Amino acid sequence: MKIYIGADKAGIALKNYIISEFGDQHEFVDFGGTAEESTDYVIYAKKVAKAVLGGDGIGILCCGTGIGMSMAANRYKGIRAAVVDNAYCAKYTRLHNDANILCLGGRVTAPEYAKELVSIFLTTEYEGGRHARRVAMIDED
Repeated sequence: MKIYIGADKAGIALKNYIISEFGDQHEFVDFGGTAEESTDYVIYAKKVAKAVLGGDGIGILCCGTGIGMSMAANRYKGIRAAVVDNAYCAKYTRLHNDANILCLGGRVTAPEYAKELVSIFLTTEYEGGRHARRVAMIDED
């Protein structure tokens, strides 16, 4: 599975950890953020959101809390970016909501726990069925 990933300075360590843990199982397209530069999270949210919309993969965004990234990414029709901080939400945001971007907080999520959340997010398939109507409603004008 192709994963588009990006982070601002507050999420860079978590982003790099995720790539190191899952890089042998998935193809990552790293849109950056480096530890040396202070940048606006919106830049990376836009890059990842546009890649997800135009590609065949899903996204992961990391900032301090994940909240700013999700707000910026969700501005794009077709993006369903979810801030996740527990295993139940990691599962159900994919299963019921067909989330296509996972947002994590580098300042609030321990790397090992983030690894568990990413694993759940990547291995859970969208259930469709009764949820499809609701997911379609998200993209209505």
